[in-house]
Amino acid sequence: MRRLTELAAACGCAAKLSPALLDAVLPLLRRTPDPNLLVGFEGAEDAAIYRLPPDLAPNLALVQTLDFFTPIVDDPEVFGAIAAANALSDVYAMGGRPLTALSILAFPPRESPELLRRILQGGLDKLAEAGCTLGGGHSVRDEELKFGYSITGLIDPGRVLRNAGAQPGDQLFLTKPLGTGVITTALKRGLLPPGDDGPLAGAIASMQRLNRAAAEAALAHGAHAATDVTGFGLLGHAREMALASAVRLRIAASAVPLLDGAGAYAANCQSQGLANNRDFVAPSVTFAPDVDDLVRALLFDPQTSGGLLVALPAQRAAEFPGVWIGEVLDFVPGAAACIEVSN
Repeated sequence: MRRLTELAAACGCAAKLSPALLDAVLPLLRRTPDPNLLVGFEGAEDAAIYRLPPDLAPNLALVQTLDFFTPIVDDPEVFGAIAAANALSDVYAMGGRPLTALSILAFPPRESPELLRRILQGGLDKLAEAGCTLGGGHSVRDEELKFGYSITGLIDPGRVLRNAGAQPGDQLFLTKPLGTGVITTALKRGLLPPGDDGPLAGAIASMQRLNRAAAEAALAHGAHAATDVTGFGLLGHAREMALASAVRLRIAASAVPLLDGAGAYAANCQSQGLANNRDFVAPSVTFAPDVDDLVRALLFDPQTSGGLLVALPAQRAAEFPGVWIGEVLDFVPGAAACIEVSN
């Protein structure tokens, strides 16, 4: 049987569309205003928030998201579990509680039913861990395998975590280490040393870990802003937070947690998604001269099922169960860069 990652396109690409493309197109769309749509596709938020009619459910809203991608690991159950954790993450990043899921599947017609069963079972097990129920889904035949979920949950409209809201003086925390992109790219390219599954095992463990506890902690500690770090990399999602909040962010590169082995693959296992992120986000970033080039690359590295980037009031920072990586600064009118990276 072929390796699961071989069922992705030859480019090995599960990257999101370029942020530049989305920025060019989305503002041009004609929309029908709806006062109950509290969070839509403007502002690059993690999920949509729709307030339910007060006569049906006062102080309650739906949180909805969708995510799918090509295989990034070779174990079918693990791929299914990561796909579920990744989709669930957007609901957690907004402070919501996932309730139901619908699967999205593109499956090569010549592959075995057993392979499909294992992928679906891995996803079901992770959904069960989150207390989220699968209600069905949609599938198509496609030579490139793709899998993921649409997730619907509930949220208190008065306690939504958004990427807007970070305030000068807030402290920045990250709840998972970086490096899943370069490590899974090394797997796809056959560059992981035989018998050395340490880096991959660490990446898999991180990608399968739900962001539920991190989201609960962010709410409990009065977070002013939060977002999950996924396909646009840490700096891409930090840029979204800075722009939405009209602030600057200062990130200490040496404080950013990295997966074991990530540094070893940062030079030769940079994906096209990483290059796209760097091209788009770099004009918004100033690096101190002593920040290592490989560390810079990892800050642009696309993550799958990454952690939460959280902006917390300084007085609550010491209690938060994450890794401190920087702070929020005042906005500087006319400045091209909204992110400063020190060593």
